[in-house]
Amino acid sequence: MGEAFRLAREAMADGRGGPFGAVIAKGEAIVSRGANRVVRESDPTAHAEVVAIREACRALGTHDLSGTAIYTTCEPCPMCLAAIYWAHIDRIYFAGSHEDASRAGFDDSLIYGEMRLPRAKRRIPMIGVDRAQAEKLFDEWLANPKRVPY
Repeated sequence: MGEAFRLAREAMADGRGGPFGAVIAKGEAIVSRGANRVVRESDPTAHAEVVAIREACRALGTHDLSGTAIYTTCEPCPMCLAAIYWAHIDRIYFAGSHEDASRAGFDDSLIYGEMRLPRAKRRIPMIGVDRAQAEKLFDEWLANPKRVPY
């Protein structure tokens, strides 16, 4: 966890990174490190956890991070939590809570609330189009002998 805090402080040093750092470990070995790069890279998805996941996948040559744990300076936001689940990370160790992050100006309550609403009631309109083509695409995926499940 100390390395995650170091990465967060390093990212904050020039004012272009938020107070977030993450480390992914397999056993006792650190596989990857990530710090908040949202402002630095003009990328709203460049959260510390996502950066660490991307680096771990490159380092291990796989999209499946089973057998790893992530150490992060704060409870993961909804996007990062979803990425952790998609990556099959086994365990999450976190320091600050999402309430602590909210107090510091990183408030995810809107996203948590939106996720509970039916699509028709969300702030950003969600308009379904061409479902038949989507269903066909999924059928093609299921029939593809080269598909790699994830």
